[in-house]
Amino acid sequence: MSEQKQQILNYFQSFLSEHKQRLFEEIIRQRTRHITVVLEDLFHPHNASAVLRNCDCFGIQDVHVIENNHRFVDSRDISKGSHKWLDIYRHNENDNNTLPCLDSLKKEGYTIAAMCPNQNDILLDELPVNNKTALVFGAEKFGISEKTKKAADVFVRIPMRGFTESYNVSVSVALSLAYLSQKIRDEKVNWQLTPEEMQRIKLSWTLRTIQSARSIVKRYLVENKKSAKLFDFSEFLV
Repeated sequence: MSEQKQQILNYFQSFLSEHKQRLFEEIIRQRTRHITVVLEDLFHPHNASAVLRNCDCFGIQDVHVIENNHRFVDSRDISKGSHKWLDIYRHNENDNNTLPCLDSLKKEGYTIAAMCPNQNDILLDELPVNNKTALVFGAEKFGISEKTKKAADVFVRIPMRGFTESYNVSVSVALSLAYLSQKIRDEKVNWQLTPEEMQRIKLSWTLRTIQSARSIVKRYLVENKKSAKLFDFSEFLV
């Protein structure tokens, strides 16, 4: 971990209360990128917001949003500010963004797990967690696309005991993350963030929390041109 980067983080965290600093330190140690969530074309703000809230609650840091036919919109009353603590990646630059998103995750070493019933599916508790895994959830009415089905490495089914054909997408996310987030800990998988990742995320949380963050960052950039190059502050200067 860079000592200079830590000095930058310490500077901005000095604007936080000691309680908030301790809370960030406690929560960052429970965060993971070993599991990530991919949402394909969700269009109900209620569901989108509930999913973000679930991801934060279960310690998932990254959420990938595929926007092919629908723009991803969350209801802040439901998400309760959880978007502030997550890294949300929007894939919306192409006519169809599914394959670019999934291909990029595969290049990062993720197994693509399509969360839907299939002829060759496995149950949730049979899904291995030794490799990094991207859980792909489809739209409320149509489920995952054919492109996702072709790109998937494995199909995963959540057990059901009733007549209804499927769970609500936010419920599916919650059930999956509740089980898998515990499984990676029980099986002693290397699920935690690296020190460098913790550093960057804590800086992000800090700057999203302190008042007048943009003006503080601008002043810091003027006064510390060399050290400022160690972090990308652009997202806070929009």
